[in-house]
Amino acid sequence: MYSNRYITIYTLIMTLVVSVVLAFTVTGLKPFHDEAEAIFKKRDILGAIEGQLPKKLADMSDEEVLSLFDSKVEQVVIDAKGEPLDGTKAESVDMAAEEKKPEAERQYPLFIFNGEQGKIYLTSVRGNGLWDKIWAYVAIKDDLNTIVGTSFGHVGETPGLGAEIKDNPNFPKQFEGKQILNDQGDYVSVKVVKGGAKDPLHEVDGISGATITSTGVSEMMVRGLEVYLPYLQAQKK
Repeated sequence: MYSNRYITIYTLIMTLVVSVVLAFTVTGLKPFHDEAEAIFKKRDILGAIEGQLPKKLADMSDEEVLSLFDSKVEQVVIDAKGEPLDGTKAESVDMAAEEKKPEAERQYPLFIFNGEQGKIYLTSVRGNGLWDKIWAYVAIKDDLNTIVGTSFGHVGETPGLGAEIKDNPNFPKQFEGKQILNDQGDYVSVKVVKGGAKDPLHEVDGISGATITSTGVSEMMVRGLEVYLPYLQAQKK
C-alpha cells in the first residue's frame, strides 16, 4: 500500500506533466488552428459573392480560396463615423469583441472585391437571433445601393426554423437585387417581412415559424449597414 504522501506527490507530478504536455500541444497546434480559421472566414466572406466567382466555393481548394482572396480583395477598416483607419487589416477585426466596446470606439471591417464587373463592397453586420448571435456579410455593387448577395451565419438558431437563414439557400438569395436606398436616395435598408414581402426593392419574405429570427435579421440589416453609409457615400465623390 502506498502512503498518502506518495499518492499526493505522484498526483501532483502527473498533473504537472500533463499540463506541460497540453500546453506544448496547444502552442504547437495554434498556427494550424489559426490558418484553418482564417480560411473558413474567407470562404464565408466570399460566399456573399459566390455568383461572381470563377467557380463554386465548394469546388475550390483552400489554396485557391487564399489565392483568390489575396489577389482580388482589398481590406479597409472604418471607425464608428465611417472614416478609414490605417494599420489594421479588416480580417483581423473581431466583430464579437467590437460589440463589447462603446459604440463610438468600435471598428468595422470592409472587404472590397475587384471583379470583372467592377468593385463589390462586402460589409459585415451582426445582430441577435432567437437564442444567440446572428451575422451576415452583405455585398453591395459599385452603384453603392444594390445588394449583390449575402452570406448568413448564426450561433444556435433552431434547425428548420431560424437556422434557415444559413441552411436554406433560398433565404439569402432573396436579397440579391434589393436596394438599401429609396428613389429619393434616403437610406431604408432591406427588411424581412412576416407574411410576405410587398415592396420588391426593400423587402424579403420572412421565415415561417421564425418570427424572432426574422425580426433580428431586419434589425441587423438596418443598424449594421447604416454604419458603412458614410464610407460608401464618400466613394461617389
